[in-house]
Amino acid sequence: MAISQKLHTKLVQKLILTPSLQQAIKLLPMSTLELRDLLTQEMVENPMLEEVPVEDTQAAEQQTTEEKPEAKPEAQKTDSWDDADYQYFFGEYLDDGYRPKAPQEVRELPPIENTLSTTSSLSDHLLWQLSLQSDDPTLRDIGEAIIGNLNDDGYLVASLDELAGMGPWPVETVEHALRLLQGFDPVGVAARDLQECMVLQLRHLGLEGSPAERIVTEHLRALQNHQIPEISRKLGMSIEDLKEHVEVIRHLDPKPGLRFNPTPSQYVTPDVFVEKIDDEYIVFLNEDGLPQMRISPTYRRLLDKDGNHGEETRAYVRDKFNAARWLIKSVQQRQNTIYKVARSIVNFQREFLDQGIEHLRPLVLRDVANDIGMHESTVSRVVTNKYMHTPQGVFEMKYFFHSGISSSYGESVSSVTIKQRIKKIIESEDAKKPLSDSKIVSILQREGLVLARRTIAKYREELKISTSNQRKVLY
Repeated sequence: MAISQKLHTKLVQKLILTPSLQQAIKLLPMSTLELRDLLTQEMVENPMLEEVPVEDTQAAEQQTTEEKPEAKPEAQKTDSWDDADYQYFFGEYLDDGYRPKAPQEVRELPPIENTLSTTSSLSDHLLWQLSLQSDDPTLRDIGEAIIGNLNDDGYLVASLDELAGMGPWPVETVEHALRLLQGFDPVGVAARDLQECMVLQLRHLGLEGSPAERIVTEHLRALQNHQIPEISRKLGMSIEDLKEHVEVIRHLDPKPGLRFNPTPSQYVTPDVFVEKIDDEYIVFLNEDGLPQMRISPTYRRLLDKDGNHGEETRAYVRDKFNAARWLIKSVQQRQNTIYKVARSIVNFQREFLDQGIEHLRPLVLRDVANDIGMHESTVSRVVTNKYMHTPQGVFEMKYFFHSGISSSYGESVSSVTIKQRIKKIIESEDAKKPLSDSKIVSILQREGLVLARRTIAKYREELKISTSNQRKVLY
């Protein structure tokens, strides 16, 4: 069998993600702060990129509003430093009788602890107490192991056997170290579950053996379900006497370590501003802080063939030039895409902008994609990590996309609007006779909204509202 080689011409169409396309896709889901950091890093790494000076930007703005002044002859130019009015700027300092002003009364500054950039963490607070409580190196090592296995709420997430295997240490020694740490501040730290945490706090208050401790150790599940009459019957106490002990339990801290590990505040910078001017909503992109980039003219001249530069230098500059050009183009394309999506959202949700959340329309990504002529995946990337400042407040751009439920009047109502309506119905109910999910269904049916009872229960749980029986017991 003979083997031969032949050449064939074949025409094939393929969708290939070029580096420039990948870069444009990567920029879309970025927030304004992330994009600013990326552009700053690119300007550091690419010498062809430079930020437009503020003077050039201001000069360009003035040129559009004012006439360009005539250039003065070179002979008429003088040094501006020679024309400075020293007497005006430094008059009092040049006077022989100058004396510095007496210092003003110094106000008491806030303590240095209030100006610290970082606060003490839970582990730091416990390690400091451990260093004061014991000089035994073994006990300190076990204590550090226990502290290292505490979660943000202050609970121990490792068993005694696992801690003993880290040493290795005897289980009895580990248990002794655990009891030592459980006496540290905050009270209830290093507990293994909620029940132990609350018992530690009750004993710290001197309530060991009290009905409050019995409620926590024997009837905690019933207390969580608000079964006060059942607990009263089992303990042989009246409901009025029982309420005093329940009130003590209610003031215990179920997460003692959380105040040493607070969740950092996340500040939102809107990417889009929507303002109403006359009767029209105008969309503005927030480009505050974004560097205005341009191709460096100094490095651009290195591409000229007339220059005395080697081919290797021109090749390097050419690659950096193409990368800079594609980056500037990708940023412009990103900004244009965000503007189109925001403009489309404003057109769809004008009633919401005028009247509030009750008039939020159902909207899906396909609607906006068809409106601006782009793919749904592009719209999904645009609305990721983006925020919009509107007359109704600051919202994530994803907030405006919700499924709809058809009403008997032929209109679709957003699920967010229905949740808001359910919340208002429950807020206005008679506390003695809370409304069940079935009754809420009937109320919404009279308003033209046909929903299943399980849908109401789902929305109620998402709103973190208790059932009617739990609301009745709480009352």
